[in-house]
Amino acid sequence: MLPPLCIRYAGKSMALAEVTPLQALLLVAVVYACIELAQYGIKQMRLRPFILELRRQQLPYYATLSLVQQKQFEKRVANFILQKSFVARGSGFTVTTPMKVRIAASAVQLTFGLRPVYFSHFKTLLVYPDRYYSTIFKRYHCGEVNMRGYIVLSWADFENGYSNATDGFNLGLHEMAHALHLENVIRNNEYDFLDREHLQVWNNLSKSEMQQQRYTQSGFIRQQACHDEHEFFAVCVESFFERSHEFRLSNPLLYDAMSQLLQQDPARRVYQL
Repeated sequence: MLPPLCIRYAGKSMALAEVTPLQALLLVAVVYACIELAQYGIKQMRLRPFILELRRQQLPYYATLSLVQQKQFEKRVANFILQKSFVARGSGFTVTTPMKVRIAASAVQLTFGLRPVYFSHFKTLLVYPDRYYSTIFKRYHCGEVNMRGYIVLSWADFENGYSNATDGFNLGLHEMAHALHLENVIRNNEYDFLDREHLQVWNNLSKSEMQQQRYTQSGFIRQQACHDEHEFFAVCVESFFERSHEFRLSNPLLYDAMSQLLQQDPARRVYQL
């Protein structure tokens, strides 16, 4: 038989104390639990400033959630922030904690009906104070999402999007919708998170709607949406949250398809189906 394990202890005689394998196993478990608890506590301390800021701001979407859902929303917003690098572009411009919370909340608002999705491919958010000049497209932009892993926002336009919650124009939701659409097809830890059947229904209906709008030049969804399927999805997301009742009345099939895809029904104030 193997001899019992031994450890020194701070006794008067400095003798060796025998420890059985079971006791050793329990000791390891206790040490591991203490480490996990310490790490959990550190993480909670890092999350707390963002949660407190979200509670202070009382953003409209967050304020309509149940208390249980608010807790979930808070955790997702804080985790989103911790996983991203927020980079200020522009002399004398900084990205503050309140700004980070509002930007993260726009992403979580869009994904709240789904399992936690943090757009892991898009690790960096570039924030400009106002519209910026794109050397690639040779024009001024208010926001963009690119496959190099960047989400770019004009803070002035982001704020303006939330100043009117019923006009169907919201830069934050628009760009986060682009990020969501792309993240779903990128092969990483979040790949294929949208239900395939729901996505197929959405794709079929959106293609039909885009074709109709090209000929009629009128409709509930603005013409900008008809450029391609990505733009159509992003524009529909804006109206889905900001003009949900009008969207449902004007095109119930398309609204229901997006409702199933995002697992939310804002027209009925249901945010997790």
